[in-house]
Amino acid sequence: MSQKTKNTSNNSRHMTRRGFIAGAGATALSFTVIKPELVRGSAANSRVNLGMIGCGGRGTWITDLFLKHGGYNIVAAADYFQDRVDKFGEKFNVPAARRYTTLSCYRKLLEQKLDAVAVERPPYFHPQQAAAAVDAGRHVYVAKPSAVDVPGCNTIAESGSRATAKKLCFLVDFQTRANELYCEAIKRVHAGALGRFAFGESSYHSNGPWKHQKKFLEDDPTNPENRLRAWGLSRALSGDIITEQNIHTLDVASWIMNQEPVYAVGTGARKVRSVGTCWDNFTALYRYPDNVGITFSSRQFPGHGSPGGIRNRMFGPKGVLETKYGGTVIIRGENFYRGGETNGIFKNGAINNIATFHDCITQGRFDNPTVAPSVRSNLVTILGRTAAYTGKRIYWDKLIKSTERLQPDLRGLKA
Repeated sequence: MSQKTKNTSNNSRHMTRRGFIAGAGATALSFTVIKPELVRGSAANSRVNLGMIGCGGRGTWITDLFLKHGGYNIVAAADYFQDRVDKFGEKFNVPAARRYTTLSCYRKLLEQKLDAVAVERPPYFHPQQAAAAVDAGRHVYVAKPSAVDVPGCNTIAESGSRATAKKLCFLVDFQTRANELYCEAIKRVHAGALGRFAFGESSYHSNGPWKHQKKFLEDDPTNPENRLRAWGLSRALSGDIITEQNIHTLDVASWIMNQEPVYAVGTGARKVRSVGTCWDNFTALYRYPDNVGITFSSRQFPGHGSPGGIRNRMFGPKGVLETKYGGTVIIRGENFYRGGETNGIFKNGAINNIATFHDCITQGRFDNPTVAPSVRSNLVTILGRTAAYTGKRIYWDKLIKSTERLQPDLRGLKA
């Protein structure tokens, strides 16, 4: 996360309330591995030896950005699928002996000599794999969402705390929180630009991102490897669309509010989607303290020309904040802020976070301020999802005590 987002560290006090949170290529191996305690002097000038856990589309895309940064060597790769890890290895010159497969591939990777890992597998696996990396003394860069259920969120929070205690960096990759226009606008909102909050709106409308995965379930939904390849259509592997995708907009709402909601009510369904276990639409109302309501909606099917995208609005007596991921950020009203366009935020946010991760490792910054706000936003999505699944009003204080886990069917997969 960019250092422009230091204000997010203030969120940590909310996550500790009620005790919820306890506390490149083949030649790359010639570089010195950076020990966590050696972060200044010559070590600060060394490249970070990085292992990639997850070699699919997102893993491949972000690895290219790690290399373009110039401060990383890609020294090992892990993915369940041999074809993916081999394609990745050939692209980034990772030796065949350092390409690992099966469900336990990440454990084999962590046995190697490296400084850090990036976790880019389906979200269900993130908590266990990030925790194992911290146990192994590795810095951790993890994709959002970092978990699919409350126990997983607990594990991420605990791993972040243990990372700090062990002088390790732990960064959760949210692009909006690394964008200077979002950061400045929300900083002004927190300083009173809108006055006392009245209500807000949060939405994520898209045609759906999983067309390339759909064919695997259409070909043979009983094949366990097909189900794993189609993880984005699996409720248990992805957390459903409200957690896997909609976390982008609900994170902005949580960032604006800077506190936990009191409760949520919601609904949703499968109106268009014909395969998998995920819904294709959600709606919810989040009730925050001081009787502030935030309405939320999402869809993953054609909108027939209706404006889509990732949008947030927050209203107050002095003005309104409007944001669009990849579009305009502006504050209208008495305390006008022109903001600007956030074109390229998807790529540039990752670039900023990769740079921050490197700086934290080499400069010895282990406060890990992205963990608490990212866990809270993750829980906000689970609160809305639970309300929609059950058709009941779900209170935050009850949700965070939940021990219910989403458990995918992994039978038939290579351990």
